[in-house]
Amino acid sequence: MRAIFNDRPYVSLEDPDRREFATDDPRGFLGQFSQGAILDEVQRCPDLFSYIQGHVDRKGRLGEWVLTGSQQFGMMSAVTQSLAGRVGMLALLPFGLSELKAVQKVPETLDQLLWKGAYPPLYDRPVEPAMWYGSYVQTYLERDVRQLLDVRDLTLFQRFLRLLAGRTGQLLNQSALADETGVSHNTIREWTSVLEASYIIHRLPPHHRNFNKRLVKTPKVYFLDTGLAAWLLGIETAQQLATHPLRGALFETWVVSEYLKARWNRGLPSNLSFWRDRSGREVDLVIDKGVKLRPVEIKSGATVSRDAFRGLERWCELAGTEATKPTLIYGGTEARVQRDIEVLPWSDLAADASYAGAC
Repeated sequence: MRAIFNDRPYVSLEDPDRREFATDDPRGFLGQFSQGAILDEVQRCPDLFSYIQGHVDRKGRLGEWVLTGSQQFGMMSAVTQSLAGRVGMLALLPFGLSELKAVQKVPETLDQLLWKGAYPPLYDRPVEPAMWYGSYVQTYLERDVRQLLDVRDLTLFQRFLRLLAGRTGQLLNQSALADETGVSHNTIREWTSVLEASYIIHRLPPHHRNFNKRLVKTPKVYFLDTGLAAWLLGIETAQQLATHPLRGALFETWVVSEYLKARWNRGLPSNLSFWRDRSGREVDLVIDKGVKLRPVEIKSGATVSRDAFRGLERWCELAGTEATKPTLIYGGTEARVQRDIEVLPWSDLAADASYAGAC
């Protein structure tokens, strides 16, 4: 924000002196900035939002105040109470592959990328992923999120997080998750909703068009960062990930998150779903492009077997003229067209996700 709006004053409300000024004298604090400002960690002063509303309503200038914050719940509660209808919201997930490529920070191998994840602090400072994720889970998930949910038994919440990480890329069975965690179904529903609202996980809905087949109606759950999921699964190195039974699920998680980032970075809602019928035939992603539907299959292996194409081919038969550009993303290195299906290596995903996100 400081680079984009370099003509604006920047104030971090993490600074105790600035925060005290903003809290004790909000009119005087905002009066310093006749042309607006960037207010960082603004959730630390929730009362400030009502005074910003007054400024916005009096002057009527668009984009005068740029408000940023790292704590989703404080930001959203204040915005919905005071600034509803007066703000444009942009959710920024961890770095996308295109961003890492732009600064030549892409890890050398796919396993390193999946294990390390894409949170910014891991790329702009010398910190070990395991140490950073441990601190992140303790300070954010186990403190902020747990306090918001009023979770009294930390052990149960920790168990829930690890069990949920083990289900990334799978159908979300909340009853089974409740039984294994040792809490009620309603508690699991509340916990997953808050994790989704804080952009830790994403529930991918099933595709709604029937194609004359009985379809699965349960959403899938995906972590929005594979590094966090890998840490919760106890994966300590990229070498361990190479032979881990959930490597395929983590690769699928990463691909889904890349397509989501391409949409959300443009301020657009998700246009993604998945398709699965009661017989077990499925397509990992269906991208809704308005008048056309684009199916995407995801395989983590470095080679592609004949069976990998069957789900796409069957779906295209059912979709008929609605289908366009079937694509298979895999863990190899060669791009080609095979059986009328575009086969793309993981390293080409950035360009494809950007194309899909723009449509």
